[in-house]
Amino acid sequence: MVPKLKAILEVLEEIAPSRAAEEWDNPGLQVGHLSQEVEKILIALDPTLKAVRKAFKRNAQVLLTHHNLIFRPLSSVDQQIYPGDVISEALDKGISIVSAHTNLDVVQGGINDILADLFGLQEVKLLEDTNDLGIDGAGLGRIGVLPGPLKLAQMTKKVKEVLGAERVKVVGQKNRRIGRVALVGGAGGSMVSLASKKGADVLVTGDVRHHEALEAESLGLALVDGGHFHTEKAALGAFGDRLRKAFIKRNMEVLVEVYKNEKGPERYE
Repeated sequence: MVPKLKAILEVLEEIAPSRAAEEWDNPGLQVGHLSQEVEKILIALDPTLKAVRKAFKRNAQVLLTHHNLIFRPLSSVDQQIYPGDVISEALDKGISIVSAHTNLDVVQGGINDILADLFGLQEVKLLEDTNDLGIDGAGLGRIGVLPGPLKLAQMTKKVKEVLGAERVKVVGQKNRRIGRVALVGGAGGSMVSLASKKGADVLVTGDVRHHEALEAESLGLALVDGGHFHTEKAALGAFGDRLRKAFIKRNMEVLVEVYKNEKGPERYE
């Protein structure tokens, strides 16, 4: 059975309920129409022109992104600047754009659980429980124990390998012993204090600001900043696998592909 976009959104709602999203967030349908038949989905981190064109080239009808295209009501759509250019391109090429953002971050089996699996963490727990959502296993970040302790220099190397990042920012001494790891995909510098209170030896996240790095240093917490892009992009492969299984379970004939060569907006020179 080839489903319509409405059915795709229903599956996503089961995996990552929209009520789990932050108040400022806007997950779900960004561009498109619910009656569109969907044979293939391309998963990407960002809703860019390149991603829309990639979806069209790969014969996908839906571009499913982690980051939203539209965060707040638009007063105008300028086709020459973001996000108007992406909206225009998507409409022109018949590509629907859907996002699963902070709701996918916090749910069980979402971005942060996938990161914990990629790092081989054991005894994984929520870094911050958000029981008020009424969703089992939902919460911000994850914390767990490595199979065996590593020095910070070794942990830094592991972060680069797991995330596919050429460079990372580090706070802490190279010989620092790392056993307990806190993980927050995306921007998690605000979790420094909580990670320290929960007994983490290191916080692996992205977008750490200067004062957050100073706070970590004063608390004796090591930090590895792998960048916003890499700390979320690394989880999309496993998320794609989960989505495929969900479609098969429902007898929905939908191909799922991950945009493997996607690049972030920044570059290092």
